[in-house]
Amino acid sequence: MGAQILRFETPDGPVEVAVTDCVVAGWTGRDKAAIDHHIEELAEIGVPGPSTVPLYYRCAVEQLIQSDHVQVIGGDSSGEVEPVLVATESGLYLTVGSDHTDRKVETYSIAVSKQMCPKVLGSTAWPVSLDDDLDALVLEATATIKGAEEPYQTGTFALIRPLKDLVDGYGGLKPGTVMLCGTVPVTGGIRPADRLAISITDPANGRSLAHAYDIETLPVVS
Repeated sequence: MGAQILRFETPDGPVEVAVTDCVVAGWTGRDKAAIDHHIEELAEIGVPGPSTVPLYYRCAVEQLIQSDHVQVIGGDSSGEVEPVLVATESGLYLTVGSDHTDRKVETYSIAVSKQMCPKVLGSTAWPVSLDDDLDALVLEATATIKGAEEPYQTGTFALIRPLKDLVDGYGGLKPGTVMLCGTVPVTGGIRPADRLAISITDPANGRSLAHAYDIETLPVVS
C-alpha cells in the first residue's frame, strides 16, 4: 500500500507520519441550526444536501500536501479551515488544514469534488487527547481576494461535533490515518480567493497552529 509522508514540528520534536488513509468528515455542525446554515450556504451555489450527517468521504492520500502554493483547475474552488487529526503509533496529533474543494463539481458530486483539489495541511502539530475539552479552540481563516485581505471564517470548536464523536462515528482512527473534521460558517458567502491563511488558536495560552497558501488558477481547456 502506498503512503504519503507528512512531517510535523511538535512540542516533543519532529514527527514523521506515513499516511495510508485520508478521511474528510462532512456536515459536522454540532447543532441543527449550524448544519442548516452550512446547507443553505452550499445550496446558494447549487450543492445538494447530505443523505445523513455526518458523512465520511474518502480521499486519495496523494491529495494531502503541506505547501504554501497550490494549483487548481478553473476559478470555482475555495478552501475552508478545519481541525485535522493525525493518527500515529504514539497517539493523536492536531494540526490545521484546509479542505480545498471544487465548488462547481460539488454541485453534482461532493465525493468527486473532494478529490479534485488538494487538502492543505500545516507543518506544526500538537499532541491531543480526545477526552480533553477542546471547545474553546478557535478556528480562523482570512482570504486575500483581488489584493485585499478579508475575514472569511471564525468560530470555536464548540460549533462542530466533538472530535471524539467524529472519530467514534467513523469507527476509530488507525495509525496512518488523517481526518479533516469539518468547518465553521463563512462570512459573506463561499467564494474563491488568491490566498488563504488558516489557524487554530488556544486562547488559554495564545499558542497557535497556522498556515497559509497561495492559489494559482489554471485555465480550463477543451
